[in-house]
Amino acid sequence: MRNFFKEFKEFAFKGSLVDLAVGIIIGGAVAALVGSLVSDVIMPLIGMIFGSPVNFNDILLGEIRIGAFITNLVNFIIMAFILFSIIKMINRFKKKEETIAGPTTEELLMDIRDELRRR
Repeated sequence: MRNFFKEFKEFAFKGSLVDLAVGIIIGGAVAALVGSLVSDVIMPLIGMIFGSPVNFNDILLGEIRIGAFITNLVNFIIMAFILFSIIKMINRFKKKEETIAGPTTEELLMDIRDELRRR
């Protein structure tokens, strides 16, 4: 039983699992923020452009709630743009780290070996 808890502790507190949990929490917060931005700011502005403030969720096309779909579509586009921007920024930082890091230990050892062979 003690071994089980030790294994669980190692699993639960690995960096990748903790990073995943933090990512999920931040993702939920960003999703709520984007949802509020779309429903409370963007959609009323779009409604005013078309005449008067309109609750897009109430717009129907026959039986279909097309307004709710449009709201969710705008949410998706904004979230996709935010995620794309974040991933692009992370990749840029990784590239900078790789160029700053310099040669690895293996590369240095191979250079030394090659130099010794030449002599």
